[in-house]
Amino acid sequence: MKVRLEKAVDNDAQSIFDIQVKAFLPLLDKYKDYETNPANETIERVIKRINKTNGGFYKILVDSTLVGAICVFWKENTKFWISPMFILPAYQGKKIAQKAITLIEEMFPQVTIWELATLLEEERNCYLYEKMGYNKTEIRKKLNDNATLVFYKKVR
Repeated sequence: MKVRLEKAVDNDAQSIFDIQVKAFLPLLDKYKDYETNPANETIERVIKRINKTNGGFYKILVDSTLVGAICVFWKENTKFWISPMFILPAYQGKKIAQKAITLIEEMFPQVTIWELATLLEEERNCYLYEKMGYNKTEIRKKLNDNATLVFYKKVR
């Protein structure tokens, strides 16, 4: 199973959007975070991310199958933000996200600070990021009674 990243283009928008909805819909149903959950976004938002001048979407491919995407953008030349990243449910738990994070970090060796946020209640996500060297910051953002965003940072 070979995992690789490929820069997304406009023609990828529908496929990425469909995977994003499939990946995030269970979390939307569980946490009711209608304002922030990527399953509730529009395809126009995906297209904007693909065309960001300070970053973009990268397709996550397993062999030749599109299984997810990771969006990165830079706040500064050496400070990058990851959001969102998602994998089709059928491909989760297979170390694909770990490989995608490693690959994206390797693509941008100049980055000294990586940041991201995830739901505090999603222990598997928190475990993944901590395993990849990300540390929880003190920053929390309560989305509603069911969900809280926790922010992570990795300094290289």
